[in-house]
Amino acid sequence: MPNDTKTSRPAREKIDLSQVEVSPNAKLILMLAAMVAAICGGLYGYDTGIISGTLPLIGDDFHLNSTMKESVASAILLGAVFGAFVAGSLSEKFGRRTTTCLVSGVFVLGATACAFSPDVWSLIAARFVLGLAVGGSTQVVPMYISELAPQERRGSLVTMFNVAIGLGILIANIIGLTQRTNWGWRPMVGIAAIPAFLVFVSMFFMPKSPRWSAENEGMKNAILHLSRIRTTKRAVRKEVEAIRENAEGIKQENRGWHGLFQPWVRPALVAALGVAFFTQCGGLEMMIYYAPTFLNDAGFGASSALWASLGVAIVYCIMTILGCLFVDRIGRRRLMLIMGPGAALSLVGLGIMFMLHPAAGSAGSYLIVAFLLLFMMFNSGGIQVCGWLLGAEMFPLSMRGQATSLHAATLWGADLLVTSTALTMAEGIGLTWTMWFYALVNLASVIFVFFFVPETSGASLEDIEDALVENRFRPTRDNKRIVPEEDEEDARSAA
Repeated sequence: MPNDTKTSRPAREKIDLSQVEVSPNAKLILMLAAMVAAICGGLYGYDTGIISGTLPLIGDDFHLNSTMKESVASAILLGAVFGAFVAGSLSEKFGRRTTTCLVSGVFVLGATACAFSPDVWSLIAARFVLGLAVGGSTQVVPMYISELAPQERRGSLVTMFNVAIGLGILIANIIGLTQRTNWGWRPMVGIAAIPAFLVFVSMFFMPKSPRWSAENEGMKNAILHLSRIRTTKRAVRKEVEAIRENAEGIKQENRGWHGLFQPWVRPALVAALGVAFFTQCGGLEMMIYYAPTFLNDAGFGASSALWASLGVAIVYCIMTILGCLFVDRIGRRRLMLIMGPGAALSLVGLGIMFMLHPAAGSAGSYLIVAFLLLFMMFNSGGIQVCGWLLGAEMFPLSMRGQATSLHAATLWGADLLVTSTALTMAEGIGLTWTMWFYALVNLASVIFVFFFVPETSGASLEDIEDALVENRFRPTRDNKRIVPEEDEEDARSAA
């Protein structure tokens, strides 16, 4: 039975859509907005990748023990959890565009403060501030892009955030490999302030989210922003009606944090937070942070381990680009179900090779690298593509800011859990059992997706909300999609 989420409708604001003029540069504006916002993902990726190259230099400069090094590395993760929640409130009150602008400004301050830190405690504090920006960006940017994007392109545009993360990690690894001696750690950390400042300035010229505008500024403003990013009056007219229906007459109990925990929203909460957990706990972050350490323990030289780490970054970057291109055509659910078993099997193979402990330069040592790269291929091309995307598109408008902040906090909390335990686990039970443990986690993610995550490709944000209201969100044997596949094909043809 459908849930009663809306009140009786008030008198509607009269709007003459015949006077609406679409921008001749609509495609360009949409792409620029998505790309500029996605740079925030690149900043997150860069910081993730650069810390592995700079931490030894920081340790030498400040004479740090291993505990203090862990504090320096993890400060950003703690900040990110707080940043995700703060940005959730800000994005609801001030809008997605303004919040994106704000978090990029905080990133400028954080990166600059890191570069000029006089002591380790100042550095830890600066990295916490940096974490506020990173966590805030992961909350607001995917949501902002998803609310700008047409339904048939939402997957590819939102996953540009993932692509930017991959590019950031790759650039960081290249700089860390080639310039750590020439630059030193301060320029390597501080240079991230430059692209962050560019995002800060550029966001003033980008469109606001039409969905946020409809709820907070009225339909006339929503139409104004929508007409900047849609190519035809027909597309504007169709979307305006869906947005109006969705934004009007929402009950107070279905807004904000209170609305998020209503029973009818629970299937989306379970699906999005579950995928968020498995996105970070599947082992990818562990490989990015600790692959050189694992390979050193397996008998690889320092140089070989660094080159293998660069290979990890390259594979991550390539697979996120491919995911961006195909996630709308293949589908989120299908992509995760196809790639997940491959990630699990790759870790099983990696564990076997660590158990055999092949000699350096032997065929077995090359198999270690092969299984490592295969895991990166399957994991980064599957659940990593969808992790940020699903959180941005699954929740109703009236609680989307709060929901995405909880989603981002789950991602960062899971990342903190893995980062703080992976090395301890490897030392305690060995590399073989550690890899097999994460193989089970990847297998569990496949089972979870099969039973709890519907296919959202081809569905508008309003379609997804309707599925929740009508209690048909959770996948069943006969219905695993929010919209039938033939309707998705019709939407693509119309586009």
